Amino acid sequence: METTENMAELLSGKTVVLGVTGSIAAFKVPHIVSRLTALGASVVTVMTENATRFVAPLTFETLSGNEVIVDMWPESKQGVAEAEEALSKAERLKHISLSETADLAIVAPATANIIGKMAGGIADDFLSTELMAMTCPIIVAPAMNVHMMESDAVSDNIATLRSRGVLFVEPGTGRLASGAVGRGRLADPDDIVDAALGVLVPGDLSGKRVVVTAGPTEEPIDPVRHIGNRSTGKMGFAVAERALARGASVVLISGRTALAPPAGVRFVSVGTTREMLDAVLSELPEMDLLVMAAAPADYRPEEVAEHKIKKRADMLNVRLVRTEDILTEVASKKQMGQGVVGFAVETRDEIPNARKKIDEKNLDLIVVNNPTVEGAGFGTDTNVATILGATGLEESVGKTSKIGLADVVLTFAIRELGWCKVDGQEAG
Repeated sequence: METTENMAELLSGKTVVLGVTGSIAAFKVPHIVSRLTALGASVVTVMTENATRFVAPLTFETLSGNEVIVDMWPESKQGVAEAEEALSKAERLKHISLSETADLAIVAPATANIIGKMAGGIADDFLSTELMAMTCPIIVAPAMNVHMMESDAVSDNIATLRSRGVLFVEPGTGRLASGAVGRGRLADPDDIVDAALGVLVPGDLSGKRVVVTAGPTEEPIDPVRHIGNRSTGKMGFAVAERALARGASVVLISGRTALAPPAGVRFVSVGTTREMLDAVLSELPEMDLLVMAAAPADYRPEEVAEHKIKKRADMLNVRLVRTEDILTEVASKKQMGQGVVGFAVETRDEIPNARKKIDEKNLDLIVVNNPTVEGAGFGTDTNVATILGATGLEESVGKTSKIGLADVVLTFAIRELGWCKVDGQEAG
């Protein structure tokens, strides 16, 4: 994202509700208020009672210029007139009214307790009631003990909220307040603000729903072994990050990787090629663009052993059969106006082979790279590629970061699909 100085008033007219819960990480949150306010947003802070034990409400009131809401019921010890004035303020900011005017809600830090309330539909204080009534996007930034973070209850609750469209900024890993080392630290406040900008700031993909696939798929041989490949998912995660930054609503469907999903995307984890295909097809009706940056396995064992195969012989024969072809399946079902971008790894005859795939799979664009070329391939932060289009486009991209290549791919996809805007109208 650009610097704050270059984006003054970028969020002018936007209202952000910031929910602060009872975690030691609450001391980091004033920075979020400060940045959002500097960008022109009106930030209304809602604190739980426990949150006020870590940071005084006056801190947030001073930074935002708005009254902090803690209780459902205002109190006054100064007489009837003052009580009526306080009640009037509370009425203007009551949860239904605020939920209808907010453009975004952020919960940071989000404890296991508030995440559980959100998932379970519990509304027993102002913040949980507010969140239940929200119709705007919600970003949640968890912060808690590593064992709580990894517990089945929290994992299930997060999965439930993701399925409802709630966006998460993944926690960091390091030393926690308890002294334990692990996953559970509040994400960097600037990352949380960047996630907010991705939701609030329209870009050239504003209003578009982009589905991105990433990483490898794994085809089991037995309960402990599988067939896979060396894909790290870096290219697909980069595409998802840049599509989000350019205003799209992004769904990232990925096999197993060591990467944290970009803050603000809806993340779907899959294992096999069949699971990835099913996930893509479930998104197809609402999709505007599919960027197929994943490296699905081409073959799977014909039979999967029920138990671990023991070492009994010098050779083990595993009969392989073709897996589902995701791009072919999607091409047969895509509707008018939907775009599909494929990726191809070729070690020889890259251009002819890629051109053939465009025709066979009904692609709008294909990005082809040769992993034997320096700076390209799996596991690197850079790539070297050629982008080919159904209309005859052929654009070579020299060694660049995968983030940089992601932007180039998205730009050409927008042009090829006629989504370029002229005077606010789509061209083509």
